[in-house]
Amino acid sequence: MKILLTNDDGIEAEGLRYLVEWAKTIGEVTVFAPKVQQSAKSHSIEIHQPYEVKKVDLFDGIEAWSVDSTPADCVRVAILGMKKQFDLVLSGINNGPNVGGDIHYSGTVGACFEAAICGVPSIALSAAFHSFENAVKNIDRVYRLILSRRLLDHAEIVNVNFPAEGDEILMTKMGPAVYTDEFEFRPDGLIEPKLKCLYEGTTDLSLDTDATMTGHISVTPLRNDLTDFSALDIANKKVG
Repeated sequence: MKILLTNDDGIEAEGLRYLVEWAKTIGEVTVFAPKVQQSAKSHSIEIHQPYEVKKVDLFDGIEAWSVDSTPADCVRVAILGMKKQFDLVLSGINNGPNVGGDIHYSGTVGACFEAAICGVPSIALSAAFHSFENAVKNIDRVYRLILSRRLLDHAEIVNVNFPAEGDEILMTKMGPAVYTDEFEFRPDGLIEPKLKCLYEGTTDLSLDTDATMTGHISVTPLRNDLTDFSALDIANKKVG
């Protein structure tokens, strides 16, 4: 199996090193990752400026490329630019969770949405802030569950979040946003966003937010199609 690895924390990030070591046990690994930090870049791509794509020697025996652009562009360069073929895309392991409404901002998940457009199934992997141990410990278990339930046969993307502690794996749906920003208007004319946590201690374990925040491993199938099918059905019935 040929596997493309990427992330949004940058090609020298700790979580990517862990992912490389594990992914080598299940297939042939190639890395295309951002040259610098690209968190919260979502599914953005660069269409206005040229950017550097450089082969690097960072992972022993692994072909790796540094891309001076977004996570989605890393996938695009590998698949559309260099015409490489992959059976699976893995994105992560992210430093910090990607759950609920925050998924919309995630560069980690954004890379997976691009993989879906390119026709390649993908898994986004995120850990608690500055805490990769539990993710490394459980990643193989989660992958085997994904295979046993044939999730990638039915979902374009599987989004996995590992808490700092806790081994129970739960199938979940997207919950509300966990984080937002408060903005400080500075006297120098600049605005500084400051992260604010919205989580209030709820425990609905059907939601990826609550499951992850209460010490469970959350596995959530996602898709690229943003169509609101319930609204579409209502509109069609009224037209009829």
